[in-house]
Amino acid sequence: MQSPFCYLPVIALLFLYGCSTNPQISTEQYIDPTIGNISTLLQPTRPVMQLPNQMIRVYPLRKDHTDDQVSGFPLQVAAHNSGPLFVVQPATGKLTPAAWQQKQTYDREIIHPWYYHADLLESNTTVEFTPGSKTGIYRFTYLAGMRKYLLLDSAGYHTNGTSLTAQTFYHDDVPVYLYGEFNTPVNVITLTDTLQYLSFPDTTTDIITLKYAISYVSMASAENSFKREIGNRNFTAVQNNAQQRWKAITDQIRVEGGTTAQRRSFYTALYRCHERMVDIAEDTLYYSGYNKKVNHTTRPFYVDDATWDTYQALHPLRMILHPQQEADMLQSYTEMYRQSGWMPTFPRLYGDHPCMNGFHSTIVFLDALRKGIPLTDPDTAYAGMKKNALMATMLPWRNGPNGPLDSFYYTHGYYPALSPGDSETVNTVHPFEKRQAVAVTLGHSYDDWALSQFAAALKQDADARLFAARGENYRHLWNPGNGFFMPKDAAGNWINIDPAFDGGPGGRDYYDENNGWTYLWQVQHNLPALISLMGGEKRFEARLDELFRKDPGMPRYELWHKFPDATGLVGQFSMGNEPGFHIPWLYNYAGAPWKTQKRVRFLLDLWFKDNVFGIPGDEDGGGMSAFVVFASMGFYPVTPGIPIYTIGSPIFSRITITLPENRRFTIIANHCSDTNKYIQSARLNGEVLTSPFFTHQQLMQGGTLELEMGRSPDRRWGASVHAL
Repeated sequence: MQSPFCYLPVIALLFLYGCSTNPQISTEQYIDPTIGNISTLLQPTRPVMQLPNQMIRVYPLRKDHTDDQVSGFPLQVAAHNSGPLFVVQPATGKLTPAAWQQKQTYDREIIHPWYYHADLLESNTTVEFTPGSKTGIYRFTYLAGMRKYLLLDSAGYHTNGTSLTAQTFYHDDVPVYLYGEFNTPVNVITLTDTLQYLSFPDTTTDIITLKYAISYVSMASAENSFKREIGNRNFTAVQNNAQQRWKAITDQIRVEGGTTAQRRSFYTALYRCHERMVDIAEDTLYYSGYNKKVNHTTRPFYVDDATWDTYQALHPLRMILHPQQEADMLQSYTEMYRQSGWMPTFPRLYGDHPCMNGFHSTIVFLDALRKGIPLTDPDTAYAGMKKNALMATMLPWRNGPNGPLDSFYYTHGYYPALSPGDSETVNTVHPFEKRQAVAVTLGHSYDDWALSQFAAALKQDADARLFAARGENYRHLWNPGNGFFMPKDAAGNWINIDPAFDGGPGGRDYYDENNGWTYLWQVQHNLPALISLMGGEKRFEARLDELFRKDPGMPRYELWHKFPDATGLVGQFSMGNEPGFHIPWLYNYAGAPWKTQKRVRFLLDLWFKDNVFGIPGDEDGGGMSAFVVFASMGFYPVTPGIPIYTIGSPIFSRITITLPENRRFTIIANHCSDTNKYIQSARLNGEVLTSPFFTHQQLMQGGTLELEMGRSPDRRWGASVHAL
């Protein structure tokens, strides 16, 4: 079999609930949307009610899980963790303007992706919700004999008999339409110029049901979605359908063994992997923030992604589980380029969001091409990626045409940095995000390598040579004196900084959200070269050990004051931020896979508990959760764009992945336990496997990877990296 680097020469909780699990529990019941609802420092997860990758998203509005009060219940949340629209709040008794500012204490909360329930103590009401794709149902139960109201978040609502309509704008320019129907007549009452509420004069019912649809196209489209999806269906029918949709997702990966806590963490992570992207196509129409108009379509149109966060693990996971959906998502990217003139990297509902650094959608497209994802129009996609690489600014948190720093990069092969204390000379540099000179150079080296590979596949040989050379730009910032990627000024001089702590908030003058220890490993596309730069496999292994053992040298409050994204710390390694996800797997490339097995198991056990603290950093739309899914299954895509997986230590004794055309890939970890975490031997489809790698093609054909696990490391297994 081929070396895991065969593509590279082209360019040169445990036991918390006990050991037993109940086989009668349906897989979707392990999902707990409250996991991670209290953050380490920055953003918590939200308990989102939603169908997999569908437009309607709802969660109660509160700070986080420590907050015992809610300020309202949205009918839609337009973007990941933001953009609540058409917020309602049940109320009783006499209303005054102060009621709109009053939060309500909730109790007896039940949260599933397909169902929500809470009792509100101040108004003595019960709130329930269940989602559809473009629709939802709220059910409010009031005490008998009480006057029933729903407070509205703004003026502009209209009623007619039992119907409710409203229109607003998201992000100033995205139209949003609401069409709903109650189970009883309703009146809209205007209290002031900005305050409205709904009154229900019918005294024969204490249960108020609101069925509704949301559209970004038109009111007529909202009504059509309402009729098509929800019509005469009752709450229970919609809820049952939603639960079955989630069961279909969780049933796609069936596990045996492990603890209840591990299953809860695993299946909740799988749920988080299906929050984004979201399909906003409404039958044959969709509103696009990229040409600011309604467009026709014959397939889904997806928005709300963040490739800096998702290219490493979420997109690769989807290429295994839902390759056609991934194809639709990438076709959406291509359409966004057609409509706007730029290939997006953070596509939101309103357009591309200038965020982070790099054009990592390029890596996703190459990964898809290499893995046989059916790309509808690769030539147009390539044109968009090439335009980004040659004409778009690389400045962090900026979109638009290139500028003087980009021109410098094209000529000299690195982004120039400023010395500490120097004033910024380029007015387009973001005042807070800075130049991020080392991070930009490393990230675009990977992007350009990916583009060179894509160009070669399309027989664009001159482009392939150009971008392959740019893919080596990381070498310009390797400082052999201290063994880090370090900044240089425009004259080519090294800037002498402490790579562990310098660079301002988040290290943004030179790195991004993380320090030089994290960016030491950001050459996924040419790991043999990185190993060589460090002095060979043994030195590479020693530097990995040093990373996980190196004390920050200061109190954590001091470190986190400057690096609030560097959470989930183990030494200088940050589990809580995306650039670290591939790092613990790198021992496999240095002939020490037993250390990957040890490290990854430790990280899962330490940082991903099945409770409200169970996410060590920002869960940016499924990226971190995809790490959990892969790590729990015992393999990982270290280099998206190279269709090879590297093997870790499964936490379950048997994992069965159902693939398209009903093929199955099964991982059997004999004698697997919390102590038996080390691989003693392996077989793939009955043949002895001596290296910790297998290919995407082998996975997608279906088969069995069988591992013999033991309590002590077998340092011989997988020690020869080139044995594949």
